[in-house]
Amino acid sequence: MKELVILSGKGGTGKTTIAASFAALAKDKVLSDCDVDAADLHLLLKPDSKITNEFWAGQTAVIDADKCTECGLCQDLCRFDAIHDYKVDPVACEGCCFCKNVCGEDAITMQENMSGHWYVSGTKYGPMVHAKLGIAQENSGRLVTVVRQNAKEKAEDSGLELIISDGPPGIGCPVISSLSGATAALIVTEPSLSGMHDLDRIIGVCSHFGIPAMVCINKYDINEENTATIEKYCADKNIEVIAKIPFDNAAIQALIEQKTLVEHSNGALAKQVTALWNNLSERLMQS
Repeated sequence: MKELVILSGKGGTGKTTIAASFAALAKDKVLSDCDVDAADLHLLLKPDSKITNEFWAGQTAVIDADKCTECGLCQDLCRFDAIHDYKVDPVACEGCCFCKNVCGEDAITMQENMSGHWYVSGTKYGPMVHAKLGIAQENSGRLVTVVRQNAKEKAEDSGLELIISDGPPGIGCPVISSLSGATAALIVTEPSLSGMHDLDRIIGVCSHFGIPAMVCINKYDINEENTATIEKYCADKNIEVIAKIPFDNAAIQALIEQKTLVEHSNGALAKQVTALWNNLSERLMQS
């Protein structure tokens, strides 16, 4: 089974837009949206949720008023200032368990949080596994793992040999969870200073985990000097720049109409994204 993860060192590079187009172009695949903190692939693919599951993670302290003697020790020692008038603020509580451990009356317990939901859905492009983390909730890396595991199970059950994952931006825990064990990564970057800086960081993560990486420079013509710098950097790192896609208002119009690029038109941009997918699929077959 092959798994392609589409990443970007920063948000706004066009990663999800390209991932949605791959969903429309690829055959016999399972889709997964690993950007659980700010999921938006569903806006273009319009999944029909067939299975909804709760995601429980993290803990919040709860004080039993009947046992509490109001000694104030927990309030004085809580570094997150989460306890007032012997009640716990669930938003401020970090679930560190310190208050529970120092309570001499055993009046504090830790309760698991319902942190979000994950879904197994159908789309006109094929099955999709995705999730939504709740506001101010943690353990997004663990939720990404749940999404990936169920995407693999869905692929195995359906006899499909390809998973296309829209990964989260950045280099944090969710990125590591979405990347580890993948077949290859496509890094979508842009020729801005922040794009160049974060490209270096995400390439470092891919190298650390031994994941082959390819680079797509999106909106390359907004700063061709920076584009040349990125190309030289990738050449020095022996990383292939598999595509350079120009800025095109057709992408904006496609998003306004909630369509993928390749469905919106048959113009130059759609043809370039199609060529990018064809090149990628060949490399996946060879890996």
